[in-house]
Amino acid sequence: MEAPQAALLPDGQRLHLHHGPIDLIIEVFGNARDACYARAVGRFQTILSELADELTALCRQTGSHDFKGATARRMAQATRRFDRFVTPMAAVAGSVADEMLTTMIAGEDVEKAYVNNGGDVAFHLSPGQSVKVAGASGPIVIKFEDAPRGFATSGWRGRSYSLGIADAVTVAARNAATADAAATLIANAVDLPNHPKVLRSKATDLSPDSDLGDRLVTTEVGVLTEAEAQEALSAGATYAEHLIANAIITEASLTLQGQTIIASDLAKTKDLTHA
Repeated sequence: MEAPQAALLPDGQRLHLHHGPIDLIIEVFGNARDACYARAVGRFQTILSELADELTALCRQTGSHDFKGATARRMAQATRRFDRFVTPMAAVAGSVADEMLTTMIAGEDVEKAYVNNGGDVAFHLSPGQSVKVAGASGPIVIKFEDAPRGFATSGWRGRSYSLGIADAVTVAARNAATADAAATLIANAVDLPNHPKVLRSKATDLSPDSDLGDRLVTTEVGVLTEAEAQEALSAGATYAEHLIANAIITEASLTLQGQTIIASDLAKTKDLTHA
């Protein structure tokens, strides 16, 4: 495998880091940018190898295993909060983003910063700052006083396999690792079990080393009726409501074949907004 790659993008403001499956876009605002970028490049040299060293355990169902690497520990900590089958790998992209962000801004006076790992985003905000992230149903703006510091998106069309049929589920949570795992599990819950228009294959048939084992993952979704799409979305929204009520996430946007459900602060409102 090639060595870790680091380069400023043509705008001279953003840093691009790439190594194997990890592809990061980083931006820091303020006078500490150069120091933060230097620290990010240094941390990036070993982050993938650290994960590879513990990959076997990371692909097993989350339990009490004591991981050595900081990123692996973030993955396990995030996924232990969920009550469904999940492995630490469900939080890998978000955990990498969190680890890189935390390391690079440590001790620095940073106005705003973000690490975007293929759409899973960890960010830092100082008072008066905000960030806009593309969600499943449009831009989502988070201000300093808001709780989330991470976004993630998952779905059957994404980079990872899904047990469900959501085109996209975007989640905001207190960190990117939690958002990543939650988006995965909510997307799994958007489903129509045994529906003839949904094709599935064993995860191991598609990727022998998949952490999902022989579980059936979605490979194709035919055109659904509006009622069918709403049924599947409602199943996912019910689980999103559960996660919000238990203060695990703050909001979720679920999309399937042109229909969207927004789940936000359901612990208080007990309402679903249909877009």
